[in-house]
Amino acid sequence: MAPTPDIDGMSLTDLKALVAQLLERLADQERTIIALRDENARLKGQKGRPDIKPPITPSGMDKASQPPKGPRRGGGNKTAKRVIHEDRIIKALVRPGCRFKGYESFVVQNLVLRAHVIRFRRERWLTPDGETVVAPLSADVRGHFGAELRRFVLVQHHQGQVTVARLVMQLRAMGIDVSKRQVMRMLIGDQEQFVAEARDVLRAGLATAAWITVDDTGARHKGKNGFCTQIGNDHFAWFVATGSKSRLNFLELLRAGYSDYVINDEALGYMRGRALSGPVIAQLAAHADRPCS
Repeated sequence: MAPTPDIDGMSLTDLKALVAQLLERLADQERTIIALRDENARLKGQKGRPDIKPPITPSGMDKASQPPKGPRRGGGNKTAKRVIHEDRIIKALVRPGCRFKGYESFVVQNLVLRAHVIRFRRERWLTPDGETVVAPLSADVRGHFGAELRRFVLVQHHQGQVTVARLVMQLRAMGIDVSKRQVMRMLIGDQEQFVAEARDVLRAGLATAAWITVDDTGARHKGKNGFCTQIGNDHFAWFVATGSKSRLNFLELLRAGYSDYVINDEALGYMRGRALSGPVIAQLAAHADRPCS
């Protein structure tokens, strides 16, 4: 152990150097203690301290949710391309003898968020044979909530990241009589058209793409492992969440909703080139449903 220095006889510069040396030694001891504690916890089978990484730059998803930066292009009449939904004429207070010279326009953009309740009065007819005929509703009417309301709920939740509880508060504040269960149904129920649209995007992309990239990432949800697979290129992107990342699952995703498989000459040549089972190849080649060459 080094002898204790004579602090009273040291100059201010020497004292500063001594304090810096002691602080550096103290930091080394703290790092050693932390490492020993982590090693002790590991040997006991306990979880160590979480590895908290330093802040990084925002991800691509965060950047996509932010408005684009850069100077706005000026010049030109900005109101000329806007659709005018309402004209309001403002009277001027003038004295007698003045001549009318037309109007001076001033365009104001506004947003209307209010409840709009529609009552459909459907005609009912009684046929001569006793059958009742009721006029059908239009195709966009599904349930007791209109298309614009459902669109608002989907955009707010998925794009605006508004929680269901806050969505219910927003809608009630606008005068919409809605419950939390009904909002959940609008978010997750009767969404087959979106599933079909996503499937059509994948089919069109695979049919026209010269190349594609794939990637998957895993995450736990409700105590189970899940995986999100991405397929796309510079022209399209497709995402799906499944419970597996096996090769069979990936091949099923590439089928884009089709359940049939085509065994043609190219497929048979691929199997023979990789020395697959000869009897199986012969059985597939002789199958009655195989397309002719």
